[in-house]
Amino acid sequence: MDDLAALSLQIEWGADEALVDRPLDRMVIRHAAPSSAPRAIAPPPEAASPPLARAQALAGAAMDLAALREAIAAFDGCALRNTATNLIFGQGDPAAPVTLVADVPGAAEDRAGTPFAGPGGAFLDRMLASIGLDRGGVYVCSMLPWRPPGDRKPAEAEIQLCLPFFWRHLALVQPAHVVLLGSLAGRVLLPMAASRRPRGRWHSLTIPGLPEPVPALALGSPAAIQAAPLAKRDAWADLLRLRRALDGTATIG
Repeated sequence: MDDLAALSLQIEWGADEALVDRPLDRMVIRHAAPSSAPRAIAPPPEAASPPLARAQALAGAAMDLAALREAIAAFDGCALRNTATNLIFGQGDPAAPVTLVADVPGAAEDRAGTPFAGPGGAFLDRMLASIGLDRGGVYVCSMLPWRPPGDRKPAEAEIQLCLPFFWRHLALVQPAHVVLLGSLAGRVLLPMAASRRPRGRWHSLTIPGLPEPVPALALGSPAAIQAAPLAKRDAWADLLRLRRALDGTATIG
């Protein structure tokens, strides 16, 4: 097909203008001329600190309980924060000789914003009263500061993100005795003891930032104790064990 025939064909197809001044040979590969100006390369975005590193930094910078609470509230690296209603921190006397630790907040705690709320908390109050204690004479806190949605078990990654804040919490309180009220707290905080029978004896709890281990008892959660008669019997024995330690009438070891 000659050029005139090709042009006539294009006119029949409706072409009425040329897009370039001269026809292009589409069979030739053309390369763009290199630019004399250097191409600007955007610097790579600054890598964000991993959430665990940020949690450790925030926790380590808190010099008192008020600052620690603010640090936890500001931490956005744990998804539990986005679904919880309230932050669960501590309550009671930080200078008290015993600190009670809840493992995972439930719906009652999430609504109240305090550890050991609802029916389980009321039962804990009766447990304490049986050995002459009350909320004013102890300190209570939670291993996790937020309730998992639907009361599901927290993921291991979620636990690890919360632990720097929890360990700093205990280091600031400097408890003389710790009572872990929940199977998860016993498993996570006393990993060597969890492989054996954790309750019924004192354990050594190593708290980062404190020079010496702290004696710790591992019990079930108040709700679990309330629901099982045998658990009530065992819990009573452990409460008496705590009472003797506080009175100085028993050797912890």
